[in-house]
Amino acid sequence: MSHLPVIIGMGGVSPAGRTSGHHAFKRLVFNQLSQNQQKASLLSLASLSGLAKQTAADEWLTSQGERLSAAVLLERHQQQLLDDTLIRRIHPDWFDVHAQPGRRALTLQTHDQPLKFVLRQRQLPERIPANWQLRDLTATEIEVTITGPQDFTIADPREALVQAAGMLPTGFNPGAHYRSANHPRALQMAVFGVSDLLGQSGLVWQDLAAKVQPDQIGVFASNSIGQLDQEGWGGLLQSPVVGKRTTSKQMPLGYAQMTADFINAYMLGNIGQSSGLLGACATFLYNLQAATNGIRSGRIKIAVVGTSDAPVTPEIIEGFRAMGALADNASLRNLDGVEQLTADHYRRACRPFADNCGFTIAESAQFILLVSDDLAVTSGAQVLGSVPEVFSNADGFKRSISAPGIGNYLTLAKAAALGRSLLGEKALQERSYVHAHGTSTPKNRTTESHVINEVAKAMGISAWPVAAIKAYVGHSQGTAGGDQMMSALGTWAEGWLPGITTVDHFASDIEASNLKLNNKHEEIGKTAMDMALLNAKGFGGNNASALVLSPEITQGMLTHRHGTKAMQQHQNQLEKTLASSEQHDADFTAGRFNLNYQFGVNVLEGDELKFTANALEIPGYAQKVNLNLPNPFKGMF
Repeated sequence: MSHLPVIIGMGGVSPAGRTSGHHAFKRLVFNQLSQNQQKASLLSLASLSGLAKQTAADEWLTSQGERLSAAVLLERHQQQLLDDTLIRRIHPDWFDVHAQPGRRALTLQTHDQPLKFVLRQRQLPERIPANWQLRDLTATEIEVTITGPQDFTIADPREALVQAAGMLPTGFNPGAHYRSANHPRALQMAVFGVSDLLGQSGLVWQDLAAKVQPDQIGVFASNSIGQLDQEGWGGLLQSPVVGKRTTSKQMPLGYAQMTADFINAYMLGNIGQSSGLLGACATFLYNLQAATNGIRSGRIKIAVVGTSDAPVTPEIIEGFRAMGALADNASLRNLDGVEQLTADHYRRACRPFADNCGFTIAESAQFILLVSDDLAVTSGAQVLGSVPEVFSNADGFKRSISAPGIGNYLTLAKAAALGRSLLGEKALQERSYVHAHGTSTPKNRTTESHVINEVAKAMGISAWPVAAIKAYVGHSQGTAGGDQMMSALGTWAEGWLPGITTVDHFASDIEASNLKLNNKHEEIGKTAMDMALLNAKGFGGNNASALVLSPEITQGMLTHRHGTKAMQQHQNQLEKTLASSEQHDADFTAGRFNLNYQFGVNVLEGDELKFTANALEIPGYAQKVNLNLPNPFKGMF
């Protein structure tokens, strides 16, 4: 009997804002919200962006020291808060698009006249070139005379060719809320995201962890390309070339699995499984698959799953642009037939399944808390949904490593088939939808539309609803599946299916005979969809599709397995859980960001452990590690 992996918590931050409280999701459908919902989401953005924090019931202290009511604060800053989210023109906080950092190599020819200049003693190269002559001027200055040609590099800032990105809300600095010295941005985002997750769950982590053996907990987290900003491998590779010192932290903090390492060592004190899987755009779903398999088998009872990517850097953007993958300024101008791009053009840079010209890079951190179904019931946890299975398949032989192949047909078809097996054909045909990868490249729009359409035809689905939220938040690389998960959970909570509103019409070359593509938000209600299929078509043939079941369906499954009495007890406990979760939302909305970062706390050494033949006792952990392991291969001996 398989254990059902139940989602009991979510947290993170994306270009749409904070994940908990479904604030990020509400930003996607902002114009459909009631006035009170809009107010709550805007105040969440105000505190997240550092614009203001709440100091009393209806008093907000701005970063300039003004004390304003919530109404006055939003009257002044609503449009700014909206403009500083989602896809937009790259803000100078990230880098100056008019002076993108770069260097140019020069060769100076001295001809008949030698070149003379003055350097400080400490600026001299370790190996003096043969055509340099040195003369001491002072105790600290040297005159250099050069004869013959000499190679130099000079700073050469240039206009960025790509100027659109999905960035976290402008002004938000995740590292400002804990002791984050020299941490790469993606790791700062992970600390914030997991702290948000733990608070949103409404459970005390130590109490939840105490219900299981310590090696029955797993952290499945990473990102797709590591930390490539200055504090990680970006700085590691650049420093020797630009004359800077390599630091002791750049090498270790650059690893992609460092996301899981940080969560284990500085947030949870986890001694169970640690896994950081990488699979390009499918990275979140790869980690989700590993966690799901662990819980279904019974080996894992609690899993923190997620990814954190921060690729909005000049070097990464240039790398993707050189591949022809990004929507650059020239292509956007040609697409829209304009000579000058406006803020609205940048906002609409990502147009899935429409006439488009490339994807829009983005940053995001998304995490969920998965537990086995029995633990979800006995702990009084929220039931946000469940993940019965994630499928992943490669593309087989290919002409180009970056071109899409056949693997995604397998993953999506199997996810749909499992949904049919679990809930029946009618549920799949009438009460399911797809979160498309939807990158906004011409190749994706034709290939992915064909994949989804062919599966729809095979399964007898006449008009399969398709969402594509990269239209709002961009492509956060390995965290793309996490953004889809955030949106799916938001749809069940709020009753809206986000439309692809950045497009006027869909492209004529897509396959859509059995699809329902909508460029407007659709109100479907909170219980209309029994299942969502999250789809990823990743670089290199890393394809994955996850089947996610609704909270209502999951509750029914829990009741069927554990009985009405157990679920009534769960309901009684749930009141306390929800109250704690709501307090977390209130604290974070007010700007009271209490991040769960614990450096150097409760560090253990080997001689503190207590061994017996059948168990291992670890100080600070409620249960022992069982060493009385059964033989899994009895029939082979």
